[in-house]
Amino acid sequence: MPLRTTKIKHLRCHKAHNHRKNPSPSPSLSLNPYTRAMSLRQTIKQLPFIKSHPLFRTFSSSSSHQDPYSLLKDPIDICTSIWVKSFSSPSNFVFSNLTGFLSKLDLWALAYQRSCAHVTGKFPPRNAIPSHALHSLLSLQTAVVHNRFKWNDKAHQILRSPNDKPSTKLVSKRKLSAMMESNDPCFQDRVVQEMLLVVLEPFFEARFSRKSHAFRPGRNAHTVIRTIRSNFAGYLWFLRGDLSEILDYIDADVVIGCVEKVVRDKKVLNLIKNALRLPVRIREMGNSGEESRKKKKRKSTKKKILNENEPKPDPYWLRTFFDFAPEEAAKIPTYGYCGILSPLLANVCLNELDQMMEEKIVDFFRPNKLDSIWKHSIDDGCHNPSWPEFVPSSGKEKTRKMEYIRYGGHFLIGVRGPREDAVQIRKEIIEFCERKFGIRLDNSKIDIEHITRGIQFLDHIICRRVIYPTLRYTGSGGKIVSEKGVGTLLSVTACLQQCIRQFRRLKFVKGDKDPEPLPCTPMLYSGQAHTNAQMNKFLETMADWYQYADNRKKVVGFCAYVIRSSLAKLYAARYRLKSRAKVYKIASRDLSRPLRENSNNSAPEYSDLLRMGLVDAIEGVQFAHMSSIPTCDYTPFPRNWIPDHEQVLHEYIRLQDPKFFCDLHRSIKRQGLSLPQDEISEIVWDYKTLGIRRYQSSGENELNNGLQKV
Repeated sequence: MPLRTTKIKHLRCHKAHNHRKNPSPSPSLSLNPYTRAMSLRQTIKQLPFIKSHPLFRTFSSSSSHQDPYSLLKDPIDICTSIWVKSFSSPSNFVFSNLTGFLSKLDLWALAYQRSCAHVTGKFPPRNAIPSHALHSLLSLQTAVVHNRFKWNDKAHQILRSPNDKPSTKLVSKRKLSAMMESNDPCFQDRVVQEMLLVVLEPFFEARFSRKSHAFRPGRNAHTVIRTIRSNFAGYLWFLRGDLSEILDYIDADVVIGCVEKVVRDKKVLNLIKNALRLPVRIREMGNSGEESRKKKKRKSTKKKILNENEPKPDPYWLRTFFDFAPEEAAKIPTYGYCGILSPLLANVCLNELDQMMEEKIVDFFRPNKLDSIWKHSIDDGCHNPSWPEFVPSSGKEKTRKMEYIRYGGHFLIGVRGPREDAVQIRKEIIEFCERKFGIRLDNSKIDIEHITRGIQFLDHIICRRVIYPTLRYTGSGGKIVSEKGVGTLLSVTACLQQCIRQFRRLKFVKGDKDPEPLPCTPMLYSGQAHTNAQMNKFLETMADWYQYADNRKKVVGFCAYVIRSSLAKLYAARYRLKSRAKVYKIASRDLSRPLRENSNNSAPEYSDLLRMGLVDAIEGVQFAHMSSIPTCDYTPFPRNWIPDHEQVLHEYIRLQDPKFFCDLHRSIKRQGLSLPQDEISEIVWDYKTLGIRRYQSSGENELNNGLQKV
């Protein structure tokens, strides 16, 4: 007998039984709606096919669970154990069981807190998480662990956003179809993405190459610029590659193949695989393009009223700075429903290229004793740590060496050798990308440029100039010898033309060769104090962005001139003054004095209003003089630099190793304990009398070697 017929007969039996128990003709009229709903709920629960449904089992098991607040502990200990486990394991170790971390409610609560901070703009404390949200988190955790979770399942959401209002009314078909077709991601998807990121990021960070700097903790565009200044001196040919196609789309099998080299947990792989293979729905415009544009224009004119828990939009100065993002940092990968997990997956795939280039760097190295640097080994290029960008001149015979760095989908390769070597390297990279990632690159995607022409990377120009420094040293007999040397200096300067293009795109200036500032119209209805404060934050951020550029004073001075002139034109239009000259005459050069629309004597003075607290103090626009602009930061950057958190991890793992303490105990037994003051006095005396340190104990040598290995 079919299952449907059995269910119908079962329902009829229940109806007949209820009719015999309640012989009144209309029992539903004698009961209130709440009683009718509860009786119907009890009837449905007693049906056998409802009890066997997996969704019913999930909610019944979560409801019978113990209090979720008693399961919460400190997530910092769990995160620390994950990072320590990943960094202490061998580089070729494969993690096949991560279900234990997915079952930790503490990590789910942390993922929920981070998702709430993204949605509402506030990071809720742990004791402020409502109980119904914790029960929903338990249900979501159960669904993920038992492979019942589906991405973008908007019809059956286990966990809802804190901004969603609880609704008891039925949803119309129109609203339901609009909700299903919308491109807005589910809140529970964001929580699962955060959970996967917390668990997976440590295991891949320990195996990523030091040559990649994008979408990684502790690394950013500044570390790229400092690495270029420290490690790219002496190279003649540069290859600038663009692999941004990988950030747009990559085959799911390629991603899973790269992930499986480190993580082979089936549940994690199934989650990533389903998120990659489900396409995101995109509404088709059709012939209604003009109508949608009109609607957008109408909506943009209206003021948007924020909801109670809706986060405020970014301030104007921050949006303006984000629009200044260079081409290499403007694109963020998005794969299917992976969301915030996509940058990590992009780095996992591009790490294959990093590993290949590291092997080629070692194979390409050919030392030459006639060269000024890299005469013997690949690591002796740091001839002067305090001035690494200067390379002394050498003869025609040069050491062949290569250096590589990557930021997102863009990479830079420096080659010390003939151009034929650079062409060969480009050919090998194109073949590798086609074989590994399935993308075909032409020669225009990987440009080959000489150092004399200047190479633009992250809106900075990498070039060199010949200098003749005077070298002074103490010769024999205590005589000071002065000699003139010659060499090349690697110069990293900010691209002023690119800065002008960005200002022109944001409608701050017009023209290219001789740019003319335009009034800052988005700040038309803001007060003078608020406008100056916003633009000061923007200028401070720009000065920090160009911190490591040789022409920092010049480019920041130009930005300050554009902003100051734009605000002067805005104030001239707002306060009905005829020119910028009159604005500067009243408000001074830095626009710090108050401006008023009319000269009515009955209006109170600005100083009186400021004393009463009725107006804000007006800050002057920064960097009005070149002397107030900070200079370039030439702090030496270590050749094999790693972030602070990785140094702490390595030190912690080394202290946990009992072999380290055995070596330390052995060295103390050999030479005994000594005070640091005594050692310092011996070192100073040796350098005064002999010019060098007399001896170094074997224990110190062992410890130094251990530190260098770490």
